Amino acid sequence: MRAVDVMSINVCTAGPDTPINEIALKLCDRNISALPVVDTENRVVGIVSEGDLMRRIEFGTDRRSWWLDLFSSNETLAMDYVKTHGRTAKDVMTRPAIVVEESTELTDIARLLDARRIKRVPVVKDGKVVGIVSRADIVRGLIVAAKTWGKPRAVDDDRIRTAILDEIRRMPFSASNVNVIVDDGEVHLWGPVECEQERAALRVAAENARGAREVVDHMVNWRPSGYI
Repeated sequence: MRAVDVMSINVCTAGPDTPINEIALKLCDRNISALPVVDTENRVVGIVSEGDLMRRIEFGTDRRSWWLDLFSSNETLAMDYVKTHGRTAKDVMTRPAIVVEESTELTDIARLLDARRIKRVPVVKDGKVVGIVSRADIVRGLIVAAKTWGKPRAVDDDRIRTAILDEIRRMPFSASNVNVIVDDGEVHLWGPVECEQERAALRVAAENARGAREVVDHMVNWRPSGYI
């Protein structure tokens, strides 16, 4: 499997001038650990993770150990000050962002996440964000792939997945957090839904895709913060 087979295509992003409180709200509302920072052409310029927001002046966690400061250069100390006191994405983001291509194999992505100790990585095409792969997406891909390991494929999984994602985009409600993985015609739906009606609509969309043999529902009930 490749990045394009499991990636979430509805990527939550921020601009360089997005305030950090808005970024924190996006992370909480979308239940994600990081988001890419993109320019006006949707090109990745950095990434903001939960870890980037842990050391902040608001919490009194901005100071490092005195002995680290003692052996740090003025450049390092100044950069650290900007990161802990800055108000926008461009001040706190990690750069350059680590990215992968659509064709990158999941095994390579898994090694990358492990080696860099990160939880998700943006997927780019011609330098522009087209998706994101998280640790959870890789585990989901493993669950699906293990069922048909070594068996010949009889259907076009890419075409089925594209058809379902296109139909989800056309739906009159937002289902941006739902991901689709298809393996030998078996469709797996992952992600949060706000109600059973939404779950049913997504299931029907998957069942109607030509070539889909079976739909497996892994979706969970979840409502964003502030929902009444």
